[in-house]
Amino acid sequence: MPDAPANDHVGLSDTYSSRRYFRKFEGIMAHLARVAGVMEAEKSLSRRETEVLTRHLTALTFTFRALSMKYLLTGRDTGRFFGSLTIDNHESGFPAAQELMVMANDAQQADRHLREMPSADELKRDMLAKIIGDLTIPTRLQFALSQRLYYEELLRGNLFWARNDPEAIWLGDLDPKRRHYLLHWSVYDSQLNLPVIYLMELEDTDPTALPRDERRWPEVQAHLMAQSLGGLKLLTIAKGFDEDFDELHPKRLRRFHIGPMYSHAYTQQSGPIRDVLENAGSVEGQDWALAWTDEVLVSDRVRTERAGWFGTNEREIFRIDPLSGGNETGASEQTRAIILPERPYQVLAERNPPGFAGIRKFVAGRGGRVLSYR
Repeated sequence: MPDAPANDHVGLSDTYSSRRYFRKFEGIMAHLARVAGVMEAEKSLSRRETEVLTRHLTALTFTFRALSMKYLLTGRDTGRFFGSLTIDNHESGFPAAQELMVMANDAQQADRHLREMPSADELKRDMLAKIIGDLTIPTRLQFALSQRLYYEELLRGNLFWARNDPEAIWLGDLDPKRRHYLLHWSVYDSQLNLPVIYLMELEDTDPTALPRDERRWPEVQAHLMAQSLGGLKLLTIAKGFDEDFDELHPKRLRRFHIGPMYSHAYTQQSGPIRDVLENAGSVEGQDWALAWTDEVLVSDRVRTERAGWFGTNEREIFRIDPLSGGNETGASEQTRAIILPERPYQVLAERNPPGFAGIRKFVAGRGGRVLSYR
């Protein structure tokens, strides 16, 4: 897929704007984990799904933390040009995908950079000497320390990259010849500039356990990553997988689109959400709303087809309800939600704009509470 148009991108080139942006997302990511907890309590997420989803959201939090270190001194005279964080201010509100691609390249060289840089303690001592001895702000030393902290974050790992390859969790044996797995993976959609998380439950009838199969497991990983495009319907992904792997039977495929993030200070959204945020008049950290889309495709039954002279293969028949729009979405069920602070929610409830009646509302309240409204 082509990348998002460059004219939808803007650089956060001043210190205040950049730091406020990262503080905003730090709070949003904390709320997302709580939303997953609410969904588990409502039985719309299993315990295992909550754990996997939280893992990907935590990795996304670490990615924002690393980028905040990289751009800590944005807008300051550091003695060298290092750019500014580029975000998609039109459709996404998230960093441009190119930021994650550059970060992955930096991670490959993080160890070398750290070996060549003074330690954090040395930089702090030099900063203190500069402040006391010269009575000046040691901006260049601050920049050096911020870059060291950035590379240290990259070296710790567990970040959300542009591609996060599938991992398999064994869920047990359904019978001696059929294993049950949960596969999970994620990508950063370069067209939409949004993180997308996938979960697939499947049954394996091959004698060799899937993660230990030196032939099938790399093929499965490559296949799923090649099909992880936001524009593809779940039905297309699941049917293609089912047809390409005779011993693997996808029973349930789930996809979470995280975002877009709307903020009156950072994005150029249009329509009702723009009016809601504008009229909310929220204080810093409260002027945002985050969309969240949850798609689920489930197998309804199995048909058997001939394979060769004497063999047979199982093929899944997936449940699509045309009356609920399944033909258009390619999913058995689609749930759209929005997460927002209390004041914007109050404005949204008062105005009740068209199109929001069927959207779940998760309201981030005081003390970290998240309340759910239909």
